[in-house]
Amino acid sequence: QVRLVESGGGLVQAGGSLELSCAASGRTFSSYTMGWFRQAPGKEREFVAAITWSSSIPDYAESVKGRFTISRDNAKNTLYLQMNSLKPEDTAVYYCAATTYSGSYHYTRRQNYGYWGQGTQVTVSS
Repeated sequence: QVRLVESGGGLVQAGGSLELSCAASGRTFSSYTMGWFRQAPGKEREFVAAITWSSSIPDYAESVKGRFTISRDNAKNTLYLQMNSLKPEDTAVYYCAATTYSGSYHYTRRQNYGYWGQGTQVTVSS
């Protein structure tokens, strides 16, 4: 079992930065691939980024490549998402999630995640 709690969302101007955190409970955090998803009003929840248990293979949606960085600290049971050069279209509720899959075909799909946080709102003003 993994319990996930996100924090760090807020209101920021376009071009600004935010760092999201996701605190995980459970002794097996380090064995999961962790992902970030987001959901804008009226849209489906979409993949943003994922990182495998060893942190050796971060992966990103094309829309955030070069602007967002996913990282994890297994000793602290914490997942991070550093978001730079934010755009109004990044406005959404951001969710962290955990999956046992380590291949990109699987971890980019929300249906393959068994654990989800409650989400944190990110609003980017123009």
